[in-house]
Amino acid sequence: MTETQKKTPVGLQLCSVSGECRKDLAATLKAVADMGYAGVEPWGYGGQATEWQGRSGPEIRQMLDENGLTCCGMHVKTAALQGECLARTIELNQTLGNPYLIVAADKERMSARDSTLELADILNDVADKLRPHGMRTGYHAHGFDFGIFEGKTAWEILFENTKLEVVMQLDIANCVAGGGDPIALLKKFPGRARSLHLRDYGGGPDSVIGEGEADWPAIFRLCRELHQPEWFVVEEGHKDGLGFDKPRRSLAALKGMGVV
Repeated sequence: MTETQKKTPVGLQLCSVSGECRKDLAATLKAVADMGYAGVEPWGYGGQATEWQGRSGPEIRQMLDENGLTCCGMHVKTAALQGECLARTIELNQTLGNPYLIVAADKERMSARDSTLELADILNDVADKLRPHGMRTGYHAHGFDFGIFEGKTAWEILFENTKLEVVMQLDIANCVAGGGDPIALLKKFPGRARSLHLRDYGGGPDSVIGEGEADWPAIFRLCRELHQPEWFVVEEGHKDGLGFDKPRRSLAALKGMGVV
């Protein structure tokens, strides 16, 4: 990467430190900022109220601003984008300054071709409703999204049938775990990975980005040439979401690669 090329900012998916968030959200956000992350991505929002982790939107926004953090996305349930929940979801994320409403998972709908097409219709409809607000919806990868139906993975079916503005938030490790090929998918759907989840695979239990088998030079080259993502989002943490070692080491590895 040359000095003239703009580097993509790096955020942390907060489920990586979920246990810390539940203990003390303010202290966790400060720790994330002190590590050098530019943004954070909350998880698990269902649209039932305009709050997250028991905190109102204005409270969270104040914490973010005090630590110089951007809300770089939010993982939501499909229901958070439907019916009366959508207005609350929009309101909360407007307060947070977040334009990316990403469905974290919809295992039930991604389990067959017809139901995957149903999810595509939902995301297309939501994309239209979000457009006037300057927001986008999208979908995040899990291993179960790569089941094959009539010769294509559910992931391919979904993104072949959604509008170009629907974000393809590929998760490198989850894709491989489901039998998918992240390199091939980045090539197949140019311009769709406006946000990308960074996790390595094939390393030991305590390994982080750069210590597994992912071809990071190829991944970052394809992102630069075909996608121009607005955010890279690290999702590396301990199973209980306690401690900051893996997120810290992951960011250090990205700095070593010249990504940050």
